[in-house]
Amino acid sequence: MSEKEEQDLPMNDGPAKPAMREALVAAAFELFLERGFEQTTIDDIVSLAGVGRRSFFRYFPAKEDVVFPDHERSLAEMTEFLESGTGEEDPVKHACDAARLVLRMYAEQPSFSVQRYRLTRKVPGLRAYELSVVWRYEHTLAAYLRGRFADRPDGPLRADVTAAAVVAAHNHALRTWLRSGGESDWVVEVDAAMAFVTGTWNGRPGGENGAGGGSGEPGESGADDVVVLVASRRAPLWRMVQGIESALGDAHRL
Repeated sequence: MSEKEEQDLPMNDGPAKPAMREALVAAAFELFLERGFEQTTIDDIVSLAGVGRRSFFRYFPAKEDVVFPDHERSLAEMTEFLESGTGEEDPVKHACDAARLVLRMYAEQPSFSVQRYRLTRKVPGLRAYELSVVWRYEHTLAAYLRGRFADRPDGPLRADVTAAAVVAAHNHALRTWLRSGGESDWVVEVDAAMAFVTGTWNGRPGGENGAGGGSGEPGESGADDVVVLVASRRAPLWRMVQGIESALGDAHRL
């Protein structure tokens, strides 16, 4: 073992580790932007960071992982937040609030996030890796929602569809912010996106929201009018429609 690698071996869990991790990320992105992702090797990264190969693999299983160094922490924080619920809160709103934590993680380092966005747009392998990361967030949200919707007949379907909607809305807000170079107000972007989700999917029983349908006209009790029409088989369709309109009145004209 070389003297350099011996110096890189962990002595304790003190504050030096994050500093070395950040140094590896900084070195990697400097080289990615200068040479390109594919042209940069792990040896190049550790050489610029001034550490041995062991140090790199202590923090990152592969070169792709150094592009997304904060997602493990973010996923853990989101999971903890989901589990912190009392069970009384609206589950869809709680899932949306969990997704906000992820966008906040991006917003904490705007320059780095914008650089990463531009890099992943150029490298197909990184886009594929990013999709696998997104799937983990969606899977975590769906698992939480399945638990909250467990007593519903449509629980698994509602959980999966809602989780996908939360992730899609989050990604829309995130891309809008990233395309602005991190200059737009990310809070406004994510608020609008999550309001759309909660306005479409909420934790109430089916038929009480826009996705479930079945609500009456504003100001009404929501009970459906029932009309029985007796007509000849040979009666034209327009006459049947006219009969229904007459029974319902002008306020319900088709």
